Amino acid sequence: MRDILNRITKWWEAGETFGLATVVRTYRSAPRDPGAALAVSAASGHEVVGSVSGGCVEGAVYELSLDVCQTGDAVLETYGVSDDDAFAVGLTCGGIIDIFVERIDRTQFPELGEIAAAVDRGEPVAIATVISGPGQVGARRVIWASDRAQLEGWHAGASGTLGSERLDAAVDDDVRGMLAQGLTGIRRYGEHGERRGDELSIFVNSFAPAPRMLVFGAIDFAAAVARVGKFLGYHVTVCDARKVFATASRFPDADEVVVDWPHRFLAATEVDARTVICVLTHDPKFDVPLLEVALRTPAGYIGAMGSRRTHDDRLARLREAGLTEDELARLRSPIGLDLGARTPEETAVSIAAELIQLRWGGTGHPLTSTEGRIHHQFAG
Repeated sequence: MRDILNRITKWWEAGETFGLATVVRTYRSAPRDPGAALAVSAASGHEVVGSVSGGCVEGAVYELSLDVCQTGDAVLETYGVSDDDAFAVGLTCGGIIDIFVERIDRTQFPELGEIAAAVDRGEPVAIATVISGPGQVGARRVIWASDRAQLEGWHAGASGTLGSERLDAAVDDDVRGMLAQGLTGIRRYGEHGERRGDELSIFVNSFAPAPRMLVFGAIDFAAAVARVGKFLGYHVTVCDARKVFATASRFPDADEVVVDWPHRFLAATEVDARTVICVLTHDPKFDVPLLEVALRTPAGYIGAMGSRRTHDDRLARLREAGLTEDELARLRSPIGLDLGARTPEETAVSIAAELIQLRWGGTGHPLTSTEGRIHHQFAG
């Protein structure tokens, strides 16, 4: 939904009604992940934005969205494997997806404008929606990760109700945990919020700020890594102590360029499990103090550029600095997957490949040499 949020907010601001179809669950080799969305305007022309399957079931979802716009009744629909009929509705990839379709307008979803503004600001926010069960299907609650909602007069940092105070409280607690990890998915509860129950299915669509990529070393390789990091959806920061090299003009794809000693900057920077740290300085006076700080953060990925000889020397220096073997084991050096990369751009691709492999638990092998499902489940 993030990809189409700006467009559907314009429809909402104009007072239009539209159908919103969201992927809420996938099985096997589904083409889109939970949270992917397609919207169909009920206005003349029925404009369509977004995608839920890469084309496999878009036609059927389009028609269903228009029906929901007319009836106002939310629908949870499952699409599976298509049969031998070329015109049958289904997924040729062999996967199965559940799609929740609901009608949206200013009256039914008064918080949409504020959600869009929060996403633009990088403020975490989530939408919890009842998609099946004995409750009111389509009931919605917006949960904010900060206290900002209280300033707006909303109760306990949330707006709307899923049916009962007990259910709302249970969902609020779980959703804030999901927001901290940037997770989107289904949670199940009893009718009144019992965590041991599973009668109610609630889809949580999280809009967490983009994960951070911290690139240290203002060199040509850093420019390529910043470019691919931005392409992958990271908020990219390039940092170097040398003012003449750390300039915005040299790193146009970075969200920010910082002139500071790398270890000092990192020590003062918030780092979480989604943060990526790329150390490209390959100069001991920069990278050893920096890695001493980095390897003691919760960052999900810490990689350092350099030859194997440089790596061995770096490890020796870090051991002298007091780092444990467990801490050193977190370091990915030489950085990236073995693709035979030579140029800055190729090296950036090898780093991106390693990030994707870790994200989804891939093998790193050619798909032609593997068997089983192509799309892996979330690994970390």
